[in-house]
Amino acid sequence: MAPAACQEAREELIACLLRTDCVLKSGKTPTECLHSQQELPIQCQHLIARFADCKKGMLDMRRRFRGNHLSESAKAAARGDPLNAGTIDIIPDRNSDEDTRQR
Repeated sequence: MAPAACQEAREELIACLLRTDCVLKSGKTPTECLHSQQELPIQCQHLIARFADCKKGMLDMRRRFRGNHLSESAKAAARGDPLNAGTIDIIPDRNSDEDTRQR
């Protein structure tokens, strides 16, 4: 059983694997499907990387002191959410045309 720190990542990975064609159509177990990662959807591949990173983080003493946390963008990537965190809309300033004409 995975430690509590990685339990959420583990559960999300299992849920993703159970929805794949590898399990549903081929009748393989999730463990068997992990051996052919290239055939899995990209979302499951990201969740595999997230779970592995969490497990590795438990061994890294620096991360153990600071906490084994992923950034918000890494969590969004693992869930398959679009990477629009931190983007801003740029609205042109109405006075910028006047400033360039005056120069």
